[in-house]
Amino acid sequence: MTMRPGASPAPRARPFRARPPMATAAAFAVLAVTTAFSGGAWAGTEVSPQPLQPCRVEGVPTEVLCGSIQRPLDPDRPGGVRIDVRYVVVPALARNKLPDPVLLLAGGPGQSAIALTASVMPRLSRLNYRRDLVFIDQRGTGRSAPLACPDNDSRSLDELLKPGAKVRLLEQCRDALKQLPYGDLRFFTTTIAMQDMDAVRAALRVERWNLVGASYGTRAALEYQRQFPDRVRRSVIDGVAPPDMVLPVTFSQDSQRALDAVFAACAADAACAARFPGLQSEWHALLKSLPRKVSFTHPLTGRPEDATLTREGLLGLVRPPLYAPSVAAALPAALHEASSGRFDALAGLASQLGGGSRAMRIFEGMHFSVVCAEDAPRIAASTETPSPDFGTLDRDLYARVCSAWPRGEVPPAFYTMPPAKAPVLLTSGGNDPATPERHGQRVKVALGDQARHVVVGAAGHGVALTLPCLRDVLFRFIDAPRDADALQVDASCAKGVPRPPAFLPPTPAAMAAAASAARESAR
Repeated sequence: MTMRPGASPAPRARPFRARPPMATAAAFAVLAVTTAFSGGAWAGTEVSPQPLQPCRVEGVPTEVLCGSIQRPLDPDRPGGVRIDVRYVVVPALARNKLPDPVLLLAGGPGQSAIALTASVMPRLSRLNYRRDLVFIDQRGTGRSAPLACPDNDSRSLDELLKPGAKVRLLEQCRDALKQLPYGDLRFFTTTIAMQDMDAVRAALRVERWNLVGASYGTRAALEYQRQFPDRVRRSVIDGVAPPDMVLPVTFSQDSQRALDAVFAACAADAACAARFPGLQSEWHALLKSLPRKVSFTHPLTGRPEDATLTREGLLGLVRPPLYAPSVAAALPAALHEASSGRFDALAGLASQLGGGSRAMRIFEGMHFSVVCAEDAPRIAASTETPSPDFGTLDRDLYARVCSAWPRGEVPPAFYTMPPAKAPVLLTSGGNDPATPERHGQRVKVALGDQARHVVVGAAGHGVALTLPCLRDVLFRFIDAPRDADALQVDASCAKGVPRPPAFLPPTPAAMAAAASAARESAR
């Protein structure tokens, strides 16, 4: 789960009018609004679908189809304020396509699914040969009643790192969002959003579809199949965030485990251990030295800046690289540099995951509307022990923000996970700082015999769409004609995924030797 500030509107799906629609897209549009499957998926459904139209989505080289439905902001007031829920359909390539599309449920909470289309399409290309792909902007994201806070990336680091800065900026954003025509922030819960998703399914006249959810999208998938179990053929939930997981609390222990794994991997690697023999001691000394004035080169503007670095600020720089082991591999070198007062490498690593990518931005208004309704009320009752390094920073931040955030009603059943009626593939990364295997295993037990849990010990946050080996497992799980075959799909490749070795910057002696060798070869 991505839980960090900084949201901006996602790329828009643009109507395509430069030339007539391609024949294949036009034919699909007609089929999508005229073909009905058995079981009465359309009967009694109150939606206002707009016909699918050929359109373009940023980053996608080919034409896709865009649609929208109108939904009541408050489900109990169907005649009140209504919002548009936007979606994109990527038509199957084959003529004899299968009737069960694949629905992507985005993470965050607060990501736009449509903004992820360009990056996800290649990873689901094998499924897309015979199945449509569907991307729905969940209410509060993208162009579905967006709850976007101002982009703060260009603000000075000193301003962003000051104590209380996050809370003040979020309070300003909350007050501005409440002025929107759809600004009642109580109605952006996962439960209501999944009812929107099912309304889109009905509008597309789909009897059942396959769910692929990542991070917060796994919580969304679990809630969808709780409410609409007969509408799910298969589910893949990657980086499992169950509904009973108190996010601002569990982050402390899970981040600590991921950071400790970085230190352990360096100690076990002879080259890393020789280069950074006192790495963990340097880290603890660095924590004890805060707060203090430090110098940065701003990772986006490139300007040198002085800022007061607090413990909260340092941990905020360390956590993002933990999500991806390939980025975390550079943490030993960056932390060693920071212990000597040089923080540019650490700041640069922190900006790698999603930095500058509009597809990865979080719609913070939606994010806090979800977390404040579903997690915050359970913070006080949590018995999970804070970790030594990360402590209660997340718990304290969310408790403060959520104390004044409009809070939606969450039905008690939301926190339950009934046994699955259709096969579910759960995937977890052993070094995930947000949703490690302990959460996935609990969900697997609750879902019962129809669930299978695959753990990639060396992986971080997200494996099913990231690692080629697991993408193949995902394809074969969904593509298997029989449920029994899906649950028995071979996932042994997960055991062979290695942890990336620590990045060791070249030493001055090595650089001099390389330069000398280059001069010799040029003679």
